[in-house]
Formats: sequence, C-alpha cells, structure tokens
Amino acid sequence: MARTKLQLEADRRAEVARRLLAEDLRRFREDAGLSQRLVASVAGVDASLVSRVESLDAHPSIEMYARIVAALGADLHVRAYPNTGPALRDRHQVRMGEILRSQTQLRWSTVPEIAVRRPVRGWIDLVALDAAADLLVATELESTLRRLEQLIRWHAEKAAALPSSDAWARLVAGRREPRISQLLVVRWTRANRDAVADARQLMRDAYPANPADAFASLTGDARWPGPSLCWVRIDGPRPALLPDAW
Repeated sequence: MARTKLQLEADRRAEVARRLLAEDLRRFREDAGLSQRLVASVAGVDASLVSRVESLDAHPSIEMYARIVAALGADLHVRAYPNTGPALRDRHQVRMGEILRSQTQLRWSTVPEIAVRRPVRGWIDLVALDAAADLLVATELESTLRRLEQLIRWHAEKAAALPSSDAWARLVAGRREPRISQLLVVRWTRANRDAVADARQLMRDAYPANPADAFASLTGDARWPGPSLCWVRIDGPRPALLPDAW
C-alpha cells in the first residue's frame, strides 16, 4: 500500500531523529574512550547493537535506546510537542471544502491541502487565490471547534509560513508577492455557535472582518475585507456557505 504524504513526512522526521541520536551516541562513546562492545555489555544488549545503531542499521525500541544512553552516563528524553494541529480530515471537512469551492466566484482559484515547511510545518486546508488583487487567503476548515486559542495561533503561523510551500511559485506565477490573509470556515452547529459566542472577543480580534463581507467577496464582486470567519451549513436539503454576520 502506498504511503500517504503524512506517513512519508512522519517517516522522514523519524529518520532525522534516529540519525541525530546515533550521532549523539557515537560522540558520547568516543569522548568517553569506550568501545562499542563494552557499552553493549554494560547496557545488557546484543554485542552488535551499538554498532548497528550508530550506523543506522538498527531501529531498536525506546527501552534499548534508554539502556545504551544510560550506559554512556546520559539521559534520554522523548516528548511529543504540539505543532500545527491534527492532520486528520473528517468527512465533514471534506464536504465543507466542496461547498466552499462550489460557491466561490470564478475570480477565485482554490487549491486544497498546501503543505508549509517553515518556520512551522503543517497543512493549510485550502488556499483561495484572487490573482487580480494579488491576494492569497489561507483557509482552515473546522467541523468542530476545540482549543480556540491554539487554533487561532496555528492558523496565523501557517498562513505566515505559506511562502515556504513548494506550491508558492505556482501560486505567485511570476506576479509580485501577494498579500496573505486568513479565512476560518466553521460548520454551522449549535455547539460551534455557542463556542464562538463564548469567545466572541477572542474570535473578533483574530478575525475582525464582518463574515457577511467575506461571504460577499467569495460569492460576488466585493473586495476581500481581511481576516474573517465564515459559516457553512452542510446538513439538510440546502448545504451552503452562509452570509451570517457577527
């Protein structure tokens, strides 16, 4: 089975981590003047394991890494740090993207799933391009609102990282560097409306434009008003992007 983009990127990061750890182990061992066989003996691992770890020919368990590190008088720390949010896309987000793309005017080009690399890594759900206005809108699709402060921060960081994308040259296409704005598209549910109402000032600070103005720009000829939140209804007989204001 072919690996997905996410799996390929995760595997690449794991390989980088193994290489850095192997370099650390080799440096600690050589600085201490110890042989690979002696370290393996003290760690209680197979005599060839230290050599294979240092040459990246083995992928031992965390326990085996911890033993080798301890034998070298060092500490092993393994942590997971929040980055740019879950890469999982549920069926609601897929439908939301379809509705948004179907309602935007022809002056808008839309490109889904743009990967950014620095200073943060992650995926922008969709980028909307208004070539005539030299404008890119980094769009996040959220079917359920959780951890709003983190969501807002990650959205801003990924938008700022858009020039690092492999798609940047294609998006710019020889034009002058475009402005980058943001759009948060939220599924129209009571829970989400309550979450926005409870954090109204926070959301308005992050997305100050009137949602009705953003709707008018996406579906008509109005100018883009700036960072905005829009609602999309995906349930019922008439799923649609909504013109609801704050």
